[in-house]
Amino acid sequence: MTLIAAGAVVSPDGVHRPGWVETSGSLVLAVGAGAPPRPPDHDFTDGIVVPGFVDIHVHGGGGASYTEPAADEIGRAAAFHRGHGTTTTLASLVTATPASLLEQVRALREATRDGVIAGIHLEGPWLSAARCGAHDAGQLRDPDPIEIDALLEAADGAIRMVTVAPELPSALGAIERLVAAGVIVAVGHTDASYDQTRAAIDLGATVGTHVFNAMRPLHHRDPGPAMALLEDPRVTVELIADGVHVHDALLRHVVASAGADRVALITDAMAAAGLPDGSFRLGALDVEVQDAIARVRGQSTIAGSTAMMDMVFRAAVRDPASDAELIAAAAMTSTTPARTLGLSGVGSLAPGLAANLVVLGPDLHVAAVMADGAFVVSRALAPGAAAH
Repeated sequence: MTLIAAGAVVSPDGVHRPGWVETSGSLVLAVGAGAPPRPPDHDFTDGIVVPGFVDIHVHGGGGASYTEPAADEIGRAAAFHRGHGTTTTLASLVTATPASLLEQVRALREATRDGVIAGIHLEGPWLSAARCGAHDAGQLRDPDPIEIDALLEAADGAIRMVTVAPELPSALGAIERLVAAGVIVAVGHTDASYDQTRAAIDLGATVGTHVFNAMRPLHHRDPGPAMALLEDPRVTVELIADGVHVHDALLRHVVASAGADRVALITDAMAAAGLPDGSFRLGALDVEVQDAIARVRGQSTIAGSTAMMDMVFRAAVRDPASDAELIAAAAMTSTTPARTLGLSGVGSLAPGLAANLVVLGPDLHVAAVMADGAFVVSRALAPGAAAH
């Protein structure tokens, strides 16, 4: 058993200042407020303990990509983000040829079985050419039942989420097929109307893929997909909180109106995350990163992000002394995305759940990361903080 004490612990019961977490093996045994029941094994006097981050939309990081089928490449990407607090990852694939997509799905299926990732997100190929963003427009295609079944068979349960543009021919039938197979359907990369998006939601779509980005913009006479997704309580909306994709004011407005229990903050990170500016690849496309902003080479189109989940968490908290802000940030970076994916064993610090946690310093930078009861990262806290 391991006992962790900290200046603050964010739990389903609120923020304990101070607080403690006790783990046994890979699970949380108990969480409490005040002094720990015995001398702690780790004492983060000025630290803030939050649930391990759950990123449901990420393509890679640290120079590695989930689109590369090599096991070591997949492992490097997951390990990089784990160092920034992401203890649960849904690996996202971009549009590719049918053969390449099957190869990538099979590789990620094995990574899912090995516990490296929590599953697969197919962000493509069934997307709008008008809103394809950093996807290979030449490989976009309409949903085809034969291809859908082939991918589901190859994944053997590892595909957890699929993004679909609902205005495409046969898209609504595809949504019904995917929902029947137990797959989460997201609406994104879409030029759909408000009514077309509503139809997709009524058929079972429950996620908005990086809302506002790569979709028909909101207009007062043509509200489009964003309004349909934001107003429906059945839908969780993804937001890329990197300060580039969505303005901070809009981020705050969406959280205030939809609530933290309906917002999943994501990185949408590509291989360039954590690396200096330079040239990279996202699927079949060349990407240039300048000033930490990734764009398709020769275009203004943003190509994913270079963010990590600890950065996203910081973007959601303006005052670390605010219990309400810490609770909302923990929900949007862990509890809400875990619930959205149907992951019952992760997402909060509660007895019986996975011992996945992040220790943040007073500046909200990562000091330590525990995954399945074992510390995988341990750094010194920022000046003025203490860790023993």
